[in-house]
Amino acid sequence: MKQRGFSLIELIIVVVILSLLAVTALPRFLNITEQAEDAAVEGVAGGFAAAVGLVRAEWEIEGRPSTDDAYVTMTSTRVQVNAFGFPTAQSNNSGPNLIPSAMTGEACKIVFDRVMQSPVRSVVDGQDASNVRYYISVQTNAGVTDSNTPYNLCLYHLVATLNIDKVTGIPAANTINDGNNFTYNSATGQVQVFSNNQ
Repeated sequence: MKQRGFSLIELIIVVVILSLLAVTALPRFLNITEQAEDAAVEGVAGGFAAAVGLVRAEWEIEGRPSTDDAYVTMTSTRVQVNAFGFPTAQSNNSGPNLIPSAMTGEACKIVFDRVMQSPVRSVVDGQDASNVRYYISVQTNAGVTDSNTPYNLCLYHLVATLNIDKVTGIPAANTINDGNNFTYNSATGQVQVFSNNQ
């Protein structure tokens, strides 16, 4: 019996069919990456918001402690709270700066690490972010609440969605318009997600 291979026409038809499949499937795979990045930020932000709510509830249960060094204990972790009962922190042990307008990037990182049961790797603004998941910065003088309380806004950026300097590893990210991120307002406890896929 004589063996016969594929003809040139048959090979061209197979290549054309595979090319058409690739052209239609590739955009869907790219969209999946953006959806995964959105879901990653939404998941961490949801866990963070739930933890903020638990800290606030514990503060209520403990009788609303209001000293400069007020804290609640969550699963053997001391979490500092401000006068509104929301998580806050002292940065660099520089004394009480628990008011929402005194939040710094370092204080935002401390809050992130303390309220999350298993915090993801993160660094503060100005540090090399090439081997971490979240880049934390602060937007100073972000606004005032309905009760005229000024506040700084904590920004938690998903590093995978940022443009990182190849030499220093530092992203140019300090606004809600940079990459996918979520914000935390220690004056109101509000956590808000922003999706800026690039």
